[in-house]
Amino acid sequence: MEFVINRSLIKVIEQVIDEDGSIKDSASPELKRSRQQVQVLERKIQQLMESLVRNEKGETSILEVNNIDGRWCIRVDSGEKTSFKGLLLTSGSGVGSSIEPLSAVPLNDELQRARNLVAKAETDVLLTLTKKMQLDLDDIEKILNSLIQLDVINARATYGLSFGGSSPYIFLADRNTSSTAKAFLTRNDNSYGPLPNNREWTLYLPKAYHPLLLQSHRENLQKAKKDVNLATSVAPLDKVQPQPIPVDFLVSQKTRVIVITGPNTGGKTICLKTVGLAAMMAKSGLYVLASESVQIPWFDSVFADIGDEQSLSQSLSTFSGHLKQISNIRLQSTSQSLVLLDEVGAGTNPLEGAALGMSLLESFAQDGCLLTIATTHHGELKTLKYSNEAFENACMEFDEVNLKPTYKVLWGVPGRSNAINIAERLGLPSVVVDAARKLYGSTSAEIDEVITDMEKLKQNYQELLDEANKYLMHSRELYSSLLNTRRKILEHSTSLRFKKMRDVSEAAAMARSILHKKVRELDALAKQRSQQNKAIKSSHSSATNNLQTAVDNKDTEADNKEPTITDRSATAVKTLNQSSSDRSELPKVGDLVHVSSLGKKVTVLKVDSSKGDIVVQAGNMKLKLKVTDIQRS
Repeated sequence: MEFVINRSLIKVIEQVIDEDGSIKDSASPELKRSRQQVQVLERKIQQLMESLVRNEKGETSILEVNNIDGRWCIRVDSGEKTSFKGLLLTSGSGVGSSIEPLSAVPLNDELQRARNLVAKAETDVLLTLTKKMQLDLDDIEKILNSLIQLDVINARATYGLSFGGSSPYIFLADRNTSSTAKAFLTRNDNSYGPLPNNREWTLYLPKAYHPLLLQSHRENLQKAKKDVNLATSVAPLDKVQPQPIPVDFLVSQKTRVIVITGPNTGGKTICLKTVGLAAMMAKSGLYVLASESVQIPWFDSVFADIGDEQSLSQSLSTFSGHLKQISNIRLQSTSQSLVLLDEVGAGTNPLEGAALGMSLLESFAQDGCLLTIATTHHGELKTLKYSNEAFENACMEFDEVNLKPTYKVLWGVPGRSNAINIAERLGLPSVVVDAARKLYGSTSAEIDEVITDMEKLKQNYQELLDEANKYLMHSRELYSSLLNTRRKILEHSTSLRFKKMRDVSEAAAMARSILHKKVRELDALAKQRSQQNKAIKSSHSSATNNLQTAVDNKDTEADNKEPTITDRSATAVKTLNQSSSDRSELPKVGDLVHVSSLGKKVTVLKVDSSKGDIVVQAGNMKLKLKVTDIQRS
């Protein structure tokens, strides 16, 4: 969408036209001069009129200055005399008379001429501006069309934000197959909400509202709120302004004609209009006023025969008007059309009207439009469902206790006559009521009883269905809660497993560090022992030689002197062997031993005497150590 804007033209328009759309005084010198002349003349006439009113002596006279067709005059009460002469412009009983004073006639004439000059000057200005705009007329038309499109889009969005509703899922229906054709509009399940998948629908319109009823309810509710603010005590708003009753239209794929019956003022016509408006709103890009997601086929046309088509100018009666309208619909409708017929077969003899209505509906079902919805009072039309599966019955519910309609649609149940029962409840003499029942016939009464049983069965079924839906929603909530709990348990289990793995890893690292330290200590100790053994052997060999020499040369001196080096070496070897013997003594399972590297006592679990290894329990850890790493406690 591109906008080609002529900045110079905009500047010219802003110089001539004010923000409120009026022409500025500075548009032309002639216009400014003419308007100033008009203002001067109006001030003069005002001063003249005020002076005439002040000069009137009557205290009870009421004089008002007003303007009639651009001429200033004075309105006086009927029968009231004035001191000035003038021309009578208007007169009427109870409203007074309007008199134009003779002294004001020349000024009024001059004022009229000045106003004509103003109009001519304005016309000249607009003509000049129009000639300049003609040069960019194509671009201006494109901008206008674009602005119209934007305004329409904004209006749709504003309406949707104001009244809510749901975005419709529109598809192309195929009458020749049992399934719908490819979707006409790409649908996003996340944005439109789920649709029923247990069966296919030609029309799925749950809890739909009539737009005008909803708008009227909102306006009345706002008015009631204002009244509540002014009044001290009033009834609750929901009782003063009850919420409109939504209707449910759930039409399966095999259904082609719906016959709606019910009492007068029961809401049949409103149902027709609600469906028609919903279809048109969906095609127009508006949200459909329904509390749930809706599914509507793409109707190429919506035809309606609603209301009285009587025409005196065309010599048409009510019946003839309906027939002409239905005949035109029959010719123009296609296999993708929606047809709405109100009171089909009415306005003539009941038997003939019923026969004609049955024939019309059968023709629509056989080779007519995609969907036909008809209302009727003829009981014969209710039987079409039992001979043709393309038909479906529905009725408007009626509260026989309170004798008023509930405006709810009952599907699959034909409506029944309540006239005799209503008459009996309203106090009609029993003789008349009994005679009416006899004339109505026992067969019809039995049919009504069957219908009554069907209505009760339908109501019980609906109650059970609502209860089942309630439990289903509750089970879904519980299932969702169980899934969340299971997820939390798995997360907790994973966390514990990771924590144990981390603890084991840390303990293993600590154990490896301890073992490496002990290995280094043992290696150092082994080297030290090897060096000690070498020193002992060397010392022992030297001591033996020295001893032998000493024995040969100085036998007597050896007894009186201190112990020799050989004695000290022998003592050291004995002590070392004793220490090694003590350390190599193996503990028993269950003994408490002290581990110097850990700085605490541990319990012996296992002893391997062949390798000199033991397994000990240190808190939560099991360690494998050498016998040389422990000390007996």
